[in-house]
Amino acid sequence: MIVFLDIDGVLHPEPCYDKAQFFIFLPRLERVLREFPQVQIVISSTWRHNRTLEQLREIFSPDIAVRVVDVTPRWSMLPDLMESIGYQRHVEIEGWIRRTGEPWQPWVAIDDKPYLYKPFLKNLIKTDSLTGFDEIAENLLRQKLMLK
Repeated sequence: MIVFLDIDGVLHPEPCYDKAQFFIFLPRLERVLREFPQVQIVISSTWRHNRTLEQLREIFSPDIAVRVVDVTPRWSMLPDLMESIGYQRHVEIEGWIRRTGEPWQPWVAIDDKPYLYKPFLKNLIKTDSLTGFDEIAENLLRQKLMLK
């Protein structure tokens, strides 16, 4: 199972003007991920545009950081998929999945911007931008991970 993870609006509120608030919802997410050690994480956030994979891993606790395996490609590098799918973040995830050569892999995306995905996508856990990865999102993720 792959979790495609956004950061702003998921791991902390968006907008987030107080650096003390950065990653305040991360402990809740990590608790769930520890229950499912087979889950890998791919960063789909715009944070990937100006940070290396190693810098992104530093956000997480060491036991979770090793499970951050990659970042998604930019939608602008996937014009064929953009034409057929039409939703930026969804295209980036689909591009990453196709690049692995294992398109059957189960996945879930956690994001606060549903307009970046096809409507009614069952793989998406939508967070509220201000409350991030809250109890509702935690329960949804746990349910989806138990099904896979």
